[in-house]
Amino acid sequence: MLTPWPYPFWFAHRGAGHLAPENTMAALKLGAHHGFSAFECDVKLSSDDIGFLMHDTTLDRTTTEHGAASDWTWDELKRLDAGSWHSPNYKDERIPSLNSALEWAQNGGYTLNLEIKSTPGNSAHCGATIAAQVQASWDAMPDTKGPTPTPLLSSYDATALAGAKQSAPRVPRALLVHHTNNGWLHTAQELGCSACVLYHELVTTALVEQVKSHGMRVLVYTVNDAREVSRLMESGVDGIITDAIDRFNPRSEL
Repeated sequence: MLTPWPYPFWFAHRGAGHLAPENTMAALKLGAHHGFSAFECDVKLSSDDIGFLMHDTTLDRTTTEHGAASDWTWDELKRLDAGSWHSPNYKDERIPSLNSALEWAQNGGYTLNLEIKSTPGNSAHCGATIAAQVQASWDAMPDTKGPTPTPLLSSYDATALAGAKQSAPRVPRALLVHHTNNGWLHTAQELGCSACVLYHELVTTALVEQVKSHGMRVLVYTVNDAREVSRLMESGVDGIITDAIDRFNPRSEL
């Protein structure tokens, strides 16, 4: 039996691809403006265990500060400029907390795919804490737009996903896969994953069928070429993550 898949086909990568500063509320809102209802974002933990949106290990690329992001408290992180690196129009755009992104999604009827970016050496704790925060926040929010799917937690880090499974088993999980090593499918099954999130160049019809024969769905990243989208659709994937939010219409096949 295939895992139920309540999510839209199209996911906007990091909120709005390259059109806004990634993993910010401005990016999420811009992606929604382009018609997307599902968004892939990255989640880390501050030094005081508050979930926040950011991709990199360090602050260097996407803020005006430097150093490991996990060394900063949330009170320090929330004051940083996370928009100027992208363009002057986004000067003083702030880092969002996980809870603020969850609240925005719930209020708007949007779906989130949250990639756990664990702190090296602390993977299980990161996965467990982020998953618990997602479950607690989601459960506490009213369904103002009708039932909205619980966010999907994904990670390359099996230890982080194991922590998530232990602390919040009702939050669905997905294993990110960039290389198909011998044990990846077994790992996904052991973690009770709903899906595998595959690098698009790995995907073949046979591979999609293999994953689905084990009861899991297939989400694919990061696809910006129309011909590749067509190939992946023909292979039977269940969803595509894209940067090209201004070129693909999420309400149509292409």
